[in-house]
Amino acid sequence: MQVVPIMGLSQLITAVTAHPTVTALPGSNVLQQLVNGAEAWALAIALLGAFVGAALWAVASHSHNHHYAARGRMAALVSAAAALVVGSAPGIVNFFQHLGTTAK
Repeated sequence: MQVVPIMGLSQLITAVTAHPTVTALPGSNVLQQLVNGAEAWALAIALLGAFVGAALWAVASHSHNHHYAARGRMAALVSAAAALVVGSAPGIVNFFQHLGTTAK
């Protein structure tokens, strides 16, 4: 009987590498334009939501309608949070991608 050494999992993991580049695949520029356009639309919709929420908040507060004033305030704050997430998403993804490359 012959014993064959088996490569350990840690040796296998260190042999795998990845270097993501935007220009590696054909059509990558189209994908980048699609992402840029989707981000612009998402920010425009968040801005519209903030305008509508602020207007609802102002009109409802002026007419002493506390329920609609609270709904308008919530719409304005949720729209602001959505804009924050959309705007910071590329930085968050890059942060965790960099964090993942430093893991050993």
